[in-house]
Amino acid sequence: MHCPFCGHPETKVNDSRLAGEGRQVRRRRECLACGERFNTFEAAELLMPVVVKTDRAREPFDEGKVRAGMERALQKRPVSREQIDEALSRIVHKVRVLGDREISARTVGELVMEELQHLDEVGYVRFASVYRHFEDVEAFHDEIRRLRDARQAAHAAGRTHKRSAARAANREQLPLLPDSEADAPGSPAPSAGPAAGKSGGKPDG
Repeated sequence: MHCPFCGHPETKVNDSRLAGEGRQVRRRRECLACGERFNTFEAAELLMPVVVKTDRAREPFDEGKVRAGMERALQKRPVSREQIDEALSRIVHKVRVLGDREISARTVGELVMEELQHLDEVGYVRFASVYRHFEDVEAFHDEIRRLRDARQAAHAAGRTHKRSAARAANREQLPLLPDSEADAPGSPAPSAGPAAGKSGGKPDG
């Protein structure tokens, strides 16, 4: 591969590792002439569906366009490049496994918002405001309330699951406890009652 800095035709690979949840190979390369280093990504080339826009116009699915929209929404947010790459890889994978020759722009937008909601809520609202054409402040408030309700429901479900798991663990341990103190290890043996007098002993007096 030619060096993107000086155009030299020879570069060497210093490191290779999986990226994009195993659907890409990232290679760290070094130019043999100028010494500059850069990354390349290798992925299987498969046919992607055509995107049908709202005006019924059709265009090829453009991964770069999806990335640009996500990066604009996440501008100055605490989300790393690697997180964006992984989210984009999941979107592309979902689009590909649909197996359709055409996909609506709305479906692509929903997939992007699904990933942004997990990455960063501010980025999600930014993207949704453009994608869903929020017309006033109340539309923003409605979306934020919906997002907050979904988050609270997820937290409540998580707490319920933890409580159920704790109760199940307690039920599993109860049979291991002794039924009574008498069954507990180290408990004194039960008394045999008052001792009987010796047979054949001399009478008093």
